[in-house]
Amino acid sequence: MRILVTGARGFIGSNLIAELKNKEYTNILEYTRDADPALLDAHCKEVDFVFHLAGVNRPQEHSDFMDGNFGFTKTLLGTLKKHGNNCPVLIASSTQAVLGNPYGKSKKAGEDLMVAYGQDTGAKVLIYRFPNVFGKWCRPNYNSAVATFCNNIARDLPITVNDRSVVMNLIYIDDVVAELISALQGKENTFGDFCAVPVVHTITLGEIVDLLYSFKNSRDDRSVPNMSDEFTSKLYSTYLSYLPQDKFSYPLKMNMDNRGSFTEFIKTPDRGQVSVNISKPGITKGNHWHHSKNEKFLVVSGTGVIRFRKVGSDEVIEYYVSGDKLEVVDIPTGYTHNIENLSDTDMVTIMWANECFDPEKPDTYYLEV
Repeated sequence: MRILVTGARGFIGSNLIAELKNKEYTNILEYTRDADPALLDAHCKEVDFVFHLAGVNRPQEHSDFMDGNFGFTKTLLGTLKKHGNNCPVLIASSTQAVLGNPYGKSKKAGEDLMVAYGQDTGAKVLIYRFPNVFGKWCRPNYNSAVATFCNNIARDLPITVNDRSVVMNLIYIDDVVAELISALQGKENTFGDFCAVPVVHTITLGEIVDLLYSFKNSRDDRSVPNMSDEFTSKLYSTYLSYLPQDKFSYPLKMNMDNRGSFTEFIKTPDRGQVSVNISKPGITKGNHWHHSKNEKFLVVSGTGVIRFRKVGSDEVIEYYVSGDKLEVVDIPTGYTHNIENLSDTDMVTIMWANECFDPEKPDTYYLEV
């Protein structure tokens, strides 16, 4: 199948082409604003499906809206018609098509052309009215507040929020691409005369900004966002894509002494925390027990032994652990426990606790195993 994508270097186009290639669509014809018009003629002669994603969002003159969004659509459809090519055509329109601004009027004019073209030729016409689209590779300081906020917050640059209460309807680029590929396969979601991405997120501008600043601060407090919330998860992925290339990494605080070190890695309000424990050769750590706090230990390097003794009992239980055989050991409540490094090198243990450490309620009681 030969697939034509106009606006191939744009935000939606670049994401769509990347995923088409992932799905092993190999005959993708790309057309961009600065391409030779003869190339469009050649593509329209042989193409089997058209993704018409090209458009103008921020022109220098208002008249450029009509030239870019209506004029090019007219050229595209006219070229297809010239070659008698009645392949399906999908156009990316906007929810602003119902508004009276120059951009909306130009989008509505493009839609009307599509409808008339379909009626005239019998070609399958798919019109998608997209709200605000967000995700990786969207150009900041252009036409996306989310992209601009992600870019600026990640770089410690100021942002401007005139009204935190403004409600935004947003769709995520991966959801857009999934829907477009479904349409290519004849499984589009239709609503009356239009098609739509089924997952739309409604949220205020202030809530978006608060989330983005929480993502930035998460490096300092070692937290992770609530990934069970679909929008938060998508926004976090988007934010990370705007990190400066020299800021992908960040340091952690290592609590060090002569026994080794203990470093908190991730803390969550509802899934506990993950830490990295390094024990020097011959060192024993622990010798305490908990009422309700529970843990999981995973030795990833070195060799050691984890010992348990139920409070009130004299019986000592031993579990030998090694980075050569990854095995998780649960630390039950009511058992005093320790971990000893039997290696001649440092032993590294990943430790998970069901709750973040609270100095006001440590639930940790010293008792030799």
